[in-house]
Amino acid sequence: MRRRAFIEGIAALAAALWPLAARAQLSALPKVGFLRSSTLADVPDWVTAFRQGLKEAGFVEGQNVAIEFRTADNQPDRLPELVTDLIHQPVAVIVGNTESALAAKAATTTVPIVFATGSDPVRDGLVASLNRPGGNVTGVSFFSAVVGAKRLELLRQMVPKATIIAMLVNPNIPLTEAERRDVQTAAQAIGQQLVFVDVSNERDIETAFATSVQQGAGALLVGTGGFLNSKREQIVALADRYALPTSYSQREGVVSGGLMSYGANITDAYRQVGIYVARILKGERPSDLPVMQSTRFDFVINLKTAKALGLNVPHTLLATATEVIE
Repeated sequence: MRRRAFIEGIAALAAALWPLAARAQLSALPKVGFLRSSTLADVPDWVTAFRQGLKEAGFVEGQNVAIEFRTADNQPDRLPELVTDLIHQPVAVIVGNTESALAAKAATTTVPIVFATGSDPVRDGLVASLNRPGGNVTGVSFFSAVVGAKRLELLRQMVPKATIIAMLVNPNIPLTEAERRDVQTAAQAIGQQLVFVDVSNERDIETAFATSVQQGAGALLVGTGGFLNSKREQIVALADRYALPTSYSQREGVVSGGLMSYGANITDAYRQVGIYVARILKGERPSDLPVMQSTRFDFVINLKTAKALGLNVPHTLLATATEVIE
């Protein structure tokens, strides 16, 4: 009886100590800080792709690397505090979108930073050049801000009768200036009347749709950036309410019920970010890793939405689409 009690006691002690041992093991793993200016709930595929990239390069979360997730929930002024928290963890690498990476770079010159950005990282001051980033920062650029001309062209083909096209843009992010310029230049070249509407909160989005329709917009472009992507459900619902054909920069908007999208495959970009983080964890320096540029672009059409809007999708668009949602 004493022997059985002794064994049961040992088992109970082991069970009690196991969580402590597990936590100690996790705390000993190198940590990666994954920081976003918007919410994580809106980008589950990107997080999965990031983990996949890590795995491809030999790192599995919970086994030989830990990931600390932080989000500013569309409150950019919180980013410096979140960066400081990650640095104090401490983390071995910080991953961020444009705003997050800029906040991280302002806070540290020693902790490696790997970004995923839709704007020009040289113009934004993230790196010295694409081939020779310099410093502690590198990453992946998918240049979503400079495909606006292509998005405008595709939307015009889908809705040729739209004499006025509105565009929602967030004035508070670095890539908006280049995106606005890109689309405006394209519109002027083809004689398309374009109306820009600034949005930086949920109330602005509600007002923006009413304003666009009042100004006679027959179609709508949704600008790029974490905030507008995080509000895609609201935007899709409003586009449906106003029966306004709308083009998004990311596939997720079309999956949520939007009409069409054209842009870089950001999921693949985050997989590449995971690979770069793994290389840095193995000892490579960010300054020696050239900024990668996305080469995969997706054109997605939602036929169900097109039908609800009474649109006949041209065969030329169907033929060039990389994905058609029926």
